[in-house]
Amino acid sequence: MLSKIGRLFVIKSPIEAYLIIYALALGAVERGTIYLSKFPGWGGKLLFLACTGAVFMAGAKILDCLKHEQRLKEQSEPAS
Repeated sequence: MLSKIGRLFVIKSPIEAYLIIYALALGAVERGTIYLSKFPGWGGKLLFLACTGAVFMAGAKILDCLKHEQRLKEQSEPAS
């Protein structure tokens, strides 16, 4: 039962990865707009940029990990 619940938190396809990255981006932009209103000027803009930049880095890592897992799966399968 616990393994079935655990499978819900595993990203299996690129579509799932893109949906997660999209959700992260929405949250980052929302947080960035809050920073822009709380910290007007350069400080808010830099914090907004940091929020959105973090999504780019996380998204790249998620997609790289998917490709890496796919490569490992192909290597472990016996050649027929």
